[in-house]
Amino acid sequence: MFTGFITFLISVVLILLAVVVLFSFIPVGLWISALAAGVRVGIITLIGMRLRRVPPANIVNPLVKAYKAGLDITVDQLEAHYLAGGNVDRVVDALIASERANINLPFERAAAIDLAGRNVLEAVQMSVNPKVIQTPLVSAVAKDGIEVKVIARVTVRANIDRLVGGAGEETILARVGEGVVSTVGSMDNHKEVLENPDTISRTVLEKGLDAGTAFEILSIDIADVDVGRNIGATLQMDQAEADKNIAQAKAEERRAMAVAREQEMRAAVEEMQAKVVEAEAEVPQAMADALRQGNLGIMDYYNMQNILADTGMRRNISKMSEEKEDKSGN
Repeated sequence: MFTGFITFLISVVLILLAVVVLFSFIPVGLWISALAAGVRVGIITLIGMRLRRVPPANIVNPLVKAYKAGLDITVDQLEAHYLAGGNVDRVVDALIASERANINLPFERAAAIDLAGRNVLEAVQMSVNPKVIQTPLVSAVAKDGIEVKVIARVTVRANIDRLVGGAGEETILARVGEGVVSTVGSMDNHKEVLENPDTISRTVLEKGLDAGTAFEILSIDIADVDVGRNIGATLQMDQAEADKNIAQAKAEERRAMAVAREQEMRAAVEEMQAKVVEAEAEVPQAMADALRQGNLGIMDYYNMQNILADTGMRRNISKMSEEKEDKSGN
């Protein structure tokens, strides 16, 4: 009898374990919730989700939400999107928001936007409530050389049709900045910008800067305009300084060449003087040889000495005259 009781207890425990395992594998509670909400999801379907490693709650709860909102979405669509790596709950929320805002957004497009890495719910919200993005400080220069600093606010609305493959906010900011620079640069005077800042916004808005982006530009408003440096004067000063440096370099080059030529001439003169001294040193020897050989007489020698003495005297007189003239001039 005791053995039979133990066998009975073991059977009860095994049955309880089997029930626990069964209910943990089959989400009966989730099935009952869906059935109570009017959504028919078979037990076999839920078991199949378990086998495919898809959390049933991540499919059934958004399906109930979509059914209550009046959307026609199937379990297979949601499960396929989950298996593709998408966010099922966010896609359903975006579809509900678009339905309430009367925006045409099929499930396939919403799933594609979500799989492309964009927040489809935020895109739908931005379609209803446009977003304002502010550009960084844009520096532009008018034709008179004065710098103008501009900050613009761009009001954009998400374009659902271009969310897949469309450029983001960075492209919008870059294009607006480029448009501000070109518009200010085409103005003759910076005062025109200060007097009519709306000219910038109108001109930039007409350029169609939202082409190829995921947004539609609604307006471009100038938030702040300020006058910066005189870029034209600064460039002229830099150019003048550069011209001065070039002229100084050329003058230094000419001076160096003149010094080099002077040194070459001095070297040539010194060489000539050395040759003259060398030649004069050979004169006494040549005269002595001429006297020995009879080619030069004694009278000829004395006459030459007289000529040299006379020449020396004339040089001395000339130097004295020059010194007197210098003194009288002083």
